[in-house]
Amino acid sequence: MRLAAIGVMLLSLALLLFIVFRKKLGLAWLSLFGTHLILASLAIYIVNFSGWITEVYLPLNPATIGAVMILGLPGVLMLLGLRLTLF
Repeated sequence: MRLAAIGVMLLSLALLLFIVFRKKLGLAWLSLFGTHLILASLAIYIVNFSGWITEVYLPLNPATIGAVMILGLPGVLMLLGLRLTLF
């Protein structure tokens, strides 16, 4: 079963690379994605350890980073609002 899962992952990786390089997207999208990822993580880190709001901690996980990557600064505010409202 594990071998089948690894095979599916390798096949999907190969097809993804084929699509990326066939459409001539290059690696520009990768640097943009990396920049957004770093800035999202930095924004959440600043909220956690700045001391502005002492009782709020936003975990660094794929869901929170993804929300901040897509929404930007309003994503951080959304997560803060959800955290203060729900917990």
